[in-house]
Amino acid sequence: MARIVLSSDHAAIDLRQAIASHVAGQGHDVIDIGPATPESTHYPAHGRAAAERVASGDCDLGIILCGTGQGIMMAANKVPGIRCGVCSDTFSAAMIRAHNDANMLAIGARVVGEGLALDILDAFLSTDFEGGRHATRVAMIEEGRV
Repeated sequence: MARIVLSSDHAAIDLRQAIASHVAGQGHDVIDIGPATPESTHYPAHGRAAAERVASGDCDLGIILCGTGQGIMMAANKVPGIRCGVCSDTFSAAMIRAHNDANMLAIGARVVGEGLALDILDAFLSTDFEGGRHATRVAMIEEGRV
């Protein structure tokens, strides 16, 4: 089982907590770094904090949420070693793992409902990186050869 960090801004607290319960129920070690209260917060700080936990090796994967998933994903991708994609469908969630070796997933709490979010999460967590030609492409991204 994986050690998974979760974070969100104020717009996604309820969905983040539902995801935390779902992931813990699958036997994963959940590190929920908040926030805990609904006061307005800044998604870049939450995206970076979760990304740093993944990049350092403290956590295997990260799940981050904001209203659209876009802003928090952009913040996370500023951390070297992070490959985060925002997904609103299960096919994309599986493909960012299979072809891009994504180590973080962003979801928009104002874009998808809880049921779909959990399906997206399950697709992400149950898919392995395929390697092969995809490893060459991931290396190009990591080395800045794009």
